[in-house]
Amino acid sequence: MTLTFDWFLPTTGDSRALVGGGHIIPADLGRAGGPADTAGRFREPDLRYLAHVARTAEDLGFDAVLTPTGTPCEDAWVVASALIPQTSRLKFLLALRPGLVSPTLLAQMASTFQRLSGDRLALNVVVGGDPAEQRRFGDRIGKDDRYARAAEFIQVFRQALTDSGSSFTGEHYDVEDARTRQAATAPPIYLGGSSAAAGPVTAAHTDVYLTWGEPPAAVAEKIAWIRGLAAEQGRTVRFGVRLHTISRDRSEEAWAVADAMLAQLDPAEVERAQAVLAASESEGQRRMRALHDGRFDASDARSLEVHPGLWSGVGLMRSGAGTALVGSHTEVADLIAEYAAVGVDEFVLSGYPHVEEAYWFAEGVLPVLRRRGLAA
Repeated sequence: MTLTFDWFLPTTGDSRALVGGGHIIPADLGRAGGPADTAGRFREPDLRYLAHVARTAEDLGFDAVLTPTGTPCEDAWVVASALIPQTSRLKFLLALRPGLVSPTLLAQMASTFQRLSGDRLALNVVVGGDPAEQRRFGDRIGKDDRYARAAEFIQVFRQALTDSGSSFTGEHYDVEDARTRQAATAPPIYLGGSSAAAGPVTAAHTDVYLTWGEPPAAVAEKIAWIRGLAAEQGRTVRFGVRLHTISRDRSEEAWAVADAMLAQLDPAEVERAQAVLAASESEGQRRMRALHDGRFDASDARSLEVHPGLWSGVGLMRSGAGTALVGSHTEVADLIAEYAAVGVDEFVLSGYPHVEEAYWFAEGVLPVLRRRGLAA
């Protein structure tokens, strides 16, 4: 089995800390970094820096970059479009929220992007789990209904990219002859979700089920769930996992980085972040929080190790994927092999900061995986 490895575009900014860049929850914590006399300052997500990250990911052999969506982010479509001429092979896995754009308009956007980029688009459908964030964009329907809407959205979108176009009448969409100027290659569609409503939509309409990095046994349960639902539909689905990574030549060096990240956290700030995350409707976010429950020993990163080499410390301050692979290059490769053994074949990774950590992974972990036949 040859695994696929993707990287991440930090469109909220970047730094070496868990506070400063990324999906920081309290808005006033979003630009913090290390002390002024250290190499830990906040990096603005301007085009120059994001192009640097994208070119680094491409040069190091990553297949795609995940580009997130939400209020803290620069717009995914604008950023990715600007990076098309800055790259030649790299794909763009763009996050989007059904309900904030019509499927017909998205088909036009995707069709154009595919032609301009040479079919380098993939889509990560995000139904949304933060009620405040949904209201901010004027989206007031409930979570289960958002999944039902996503199912209709994907059907209209895909058909609109074909020569025949799409005519569809459902609960959420009613379109006649939806089409684009030219038919285009349909991008692969990724969708994640841990709630019951996510399963049938994933099984029936998507290409890749993308889960946040829970311990391998928990991921195996999710894979069995989705695989069974897809089989009932006569379909197969691929499986990906979203994780952070901290790998070094020696295990103790990697854990020292995690220790340094933890030592910078103010318990009061962690408490504030966790209070915001607790309001999320996302079952996946609840499961991330359950891995650490907001409790930590600031002097011992391993107090948040929830499986050998899997660290839940990222989720103390950041929404979304809250776990990291931590250890020597061989130990990180071992944990990746564990995920592969239960059915994961794509890894969407990130690390702080995103240029430097990409090198640690690509130059340290990938050679180990290549020797084992797990990476190209």
